[in-house]
Amino acid sequence: MTGTVVPACTSHFVSHRGSVRSLNEDAYLEAPDLGLWAVADGMGGHEAGNLASRLVIDALDAVQPATAPANMIAQVQEQMAAANRHIRSLSEQRLQGRLTGSTVAVLILSGQTAVCLWAGDSRVYRFRDGTLTRLTRDHSRTEEMIALGLLTTDDEADPRYANIITRAVGTEEHVELEQRVEPLAANDVFLLCSDGLTKVVTDAEIAAMIASGWSSAAAGLVDLALKRAATDNVTVGVVAFSGTDDDPPTLVRA
Repeated sequence: MTGTVVPACTSHFVSHRGSVRSLNEDAYLEAPDLGLWAVADGMGGHEAGNLASRLVIDALDAVQPATAPANMIAQVQEQMAAANRHIRSLSEQRLQGRLTGSTVAVLILSGQTAVCLWAGDSRVYRFRDGTLTRLTRDHSRTEEMIALGLLTTDDEADPRYANIITRAVGTEEHVELEQRVEPLAANDVFLLCSDGLTKVVTDAEIAAMIASGWSSAAAGLVDLALKRAATDNVTVGVVAFSGTDDDPPTLVRA
């Protein structure tokens, strides 16, 4: 677990392999000096997913400081295009053509703007004035069925479709990141997570955990997922804007 404090933001991330899997194929990035955070969830098994998510995060770690959100967005898109090429090359050269890839959910805070960029079913939420809002839309077969009116909630999803992702980094020749831009308000709290959390924890429980104290929410949500015998890797990151920590700002590492 790590935490970082900068004048505008404080963040805490926790990642665990879960109760079943022997390898954690999730990865995450905290780059508060850039106003950049991300979660990646690798797919493919046998360490392929671990390599894919690591390539995604390493590519994002190469992003340079920028003065405007548009410049940051352009860099993230370029780096994800590069990661896409690297993962496809990995598949061809080291994995005998076996398909691998990684979801990615990116949060950029720049000026008075919050930007989400994503591919797959890792998510970004915003907690504002007591209300939790999901800012990302899953690229999944389940979400497609909801959009078509065949399902009304994730809870009704056919288990056969639960793990079918329709967009990710490395699975197609070109990667397309979906984008959402929102105004940033004082006291906004953002949560990034892999689907290992949302498979076993509800949005209402996420909101309640943040409301009870955001600085312990990442650890608390991972613990809750583990108590429910999480079958997937679980990664949770919480980012608070404008000094909304429960305690005075200090540098925390653990």
